[in-house]
Amino acid sequence: MGVVLSCFSNADLAHRQQQQRRQAAGNHPPALSAEVAAAIGIGSEDKSGNGRSERKGLDEAVLTHEQALAAVLLLRQNGGAPGESTFDKSSSLRVPGHGQKRQVLPRSSSSRPRSLVDPVMQPQLLVNQDLKVDNLETKHFVLVHGGGFGAWCWYKSIALLEDSGFKVSAIDLTGSGISSFDTNKVTSLAEYAKPLTSFLETLGDMNKVILVGHDFGGACVSYAMEVLPSKVAKSIFICAAMPINGQNILDMFSEEAGMNDLMRQAQVFVYSNGQDLPPTAIDLDKSLLKELLFNQSPSKDVALALVSMRSIPFAPVLEKLSLTEKNYGSVRRFFIETTDDNAMPLPVQQRLSNVNPPEKVFRLKGSDHSPFFSKPQALHKILVEIATMPSNQS
Repeated sequence: MGVVLSCFSNADLAHRQQQQRRQAAGNHPPALSAEVAAAIGIGSEDKSGNGRSERKGLDEAVLTHEQALAAVLLLRQNGGAPGESTFDKSSSLRVPGHGQKRQVLPRSSSSRPRSLVDPVMQPQLLVNQDLKVDNLETKHFVLVHGGGFGAWCWYKSIALLEDSGFKVSAIDLTGSGISSFDTNKVTSLAEYAKPLTSFLETLGDMNKVILVGHDFGGACVSYAMEVLPSKVAKSIFICAAMPINGQNILDMFSEEAGMNDLMRQAQVFVYSNGQDLPPTAIDLDKSLLKELLFNQSPSKDVALALVSMRSIPFAPVLEKLSLTEKNYGSVRRFFIETTDDNAMPLPVQQRLSNVNPPEKVFRLKGSDHSPFFSKPQALHKILVEIATMPSNQS
């Protein structure tokens, strides 16, 4: 631009300014139409002003009233009556340029690119459309956390499910979450799952729930299905342990131990009874937690986990489950895979489903081992889909 501007001389500039002043002096406001003049109370004899100030005031009045007339004409075209607004509130009127046709666009339409911070319709609102939870077999979800986690990890899922009309209960297993019990003193799976089974026992005779287990919580869900099958309508395993009869968690993941170096590096065994006795708990190296469990999760949720996670009791890991077809086998099972899982890689999850096939397998693409953090909306959609599946009378 600097090169172009330097081509103009001062004489040229003065000549251009003089021409512009002449053009401005020769431009008079347009004459008023009879309709406009009558609308603003000006007779034909008043069309010429007596001074510059009068002409300025007249121009402003003309502009204002012509705009008002345009609005009245538009109102009539839309079939409206005086004093009655007939404009579509869902649309906005764009002022057309010269020679352009007037265009009415939806309010959501915009010529600018959407910003990442723009508000958008929440996905749960789409899921909730025409959802009648009162007609379901049960509308009560019971959420069971994984090893080291607590009920706190479900805070997003709780909010989404409750907004959809479901009842939600999140359990703190023994020695987890806000439980005051010493994790190192948990001696059996029954003791570890006691808060869950105790809760189910308090339900009415006709009340059933949907059990949702994550990670090690899958073993607790399996145990509850065996001891209290009449209380469980459906069970959902989210990248979770899903053992078969006579199997413990250690056996289930023995093959994984050789293929998951990250998990082996993160595990820290706790020997509260002495080094010559079996471990009492397992800790996870906090410096490796993000990469292991939260590699796709928001940083705020990682920060929450770092200050909230506790040790995992070791005795329940060694306990073999006794599962029967009559009890455990009578409950409908569903499995949710997580594709970007560093703690339980997808091949391991698929092997669990192949050995102990559930009714249906779902897949959360792009989710780490903690989908309630990394993919809460997608997880919610699957949970609602499973909840709304009709009961299997057979």
